[in-house]
Amino acid sequence: QSCRRPAGQRASQEPGSGGLPEGVEYIPTRKKGKNPMKPVGVAWYSLYARTRLGYLFYQRQVKKARERYPHGHSVPQPYGFPGVKILPIPVLSNNYSYLVIDTGSGQAAAIDPSDPLAVQAAIEEEGVMLEAIFCTHKHWDHSGGNEALCQKHSSCRVYGSALDAIPQLTNPLADREKVSVGCLTFEALATPGHTVGHMVYVLDGGPFGSPPSLFSGDLLFLAGCGRPFEGSPETMLASLDVAVGLGEDTLLWPGHEYALECLTFASLLELDNSALEQKLQWAVQQRQEKRSTCPSTLGEEQTYNPFLRTHRPELQEALGLWQGAGEDPDAFRARVLKEVRRRKDLYQAS
Repeated sequence: QSCRRPAGQRASQEPGSGGLPEGVEYIPTRKKGKNPMKPVGVAWYSLYARTRLGYLFYQRQVKKARERYPHGHSVPQPYGFPGVKILPIPVLSNNYSYLVIDTGSGQAAAIDPSDPLAVQAAIEEEGVMLEAIFCTHKHWDHSGGNEALCQKHSSCRVYGSALDAIPQLTNPLADREKVSVGCLTFEALATPGHTVGHMVYVLDGGPFGSPPSLFSGDLLFLAGCGRPFEGSPETMLASLDVAVGLGEDTLLWPGHEYALECLTFASLLELDNSALEQKLQWAVQQRQEKRSTCPSTLGEEQTYNPFLRTHRPELQEALGLWQGAGEDPDAFRARVLKEVRRRKDLYQAS
């Protein structure tokens, strides 16, 4: 069986038009403040990532989410080209797992299957064979379903970085290593920062006439990015640059539904960004209807995601930052990224 597929028609996304939602007001930060959540956040992160308390908390998350969202937190919107189907699976309160299917062979891969029941239901509904789990990182809300799914699917292999303590890991991957599942080819890219072993996965769309698909875990969200729990701003910037280097037509499939929060925050930084204004209005409508906001594209993201706009003078000016004489451009961009992250953490805590 050949893995070549005729080119398919690309699905379209039509962002709406209009301004900020009624009631949004920006109160600028006049002086540097200490993140009131930082001491609690660091202590909690250590418990969550390194002790059994994290697993127990994850189990509680799953139970509560199943009760609150019996059909998922969002309406899933499958995305397909001849030969491949990408099915977002809304899990927990705002996570996404993904089932990526080679429709010719019926073989499938799961990305970050945090709730095994939801992922198994999708597998059964699609009538496919689970051959691989690609785990972006160790956190339970991305890896918690690995064990249960491996017990049910004996041929399934678990892929991820050996630098993260990923449950049930069978096949450690190196940076730029490729894995085939049926006619699907995934490339693993090391993107440390959120965790030391964070990886993203890029599905080659060439055989299907589609753009590449980036499954970004907690590296990159629509208009946002993950917190650098285990890395510096410089490390996170380098990882974000790896993602941007994939090309503007690359589809972004993030690990969380954070679009409305991230876009609203971004709009407080760049008050005159028309692309951001349009995307926010579109996201408001999508979330009012409980519809997913993914995918976006990396080209889109560079027009409104502040974490990808550290090189833009308008964002630098909005933050009150200027490059020092003799300062390395990337060092300055890392300083801009650090300030955007600081403000985003304060915004979340308020």
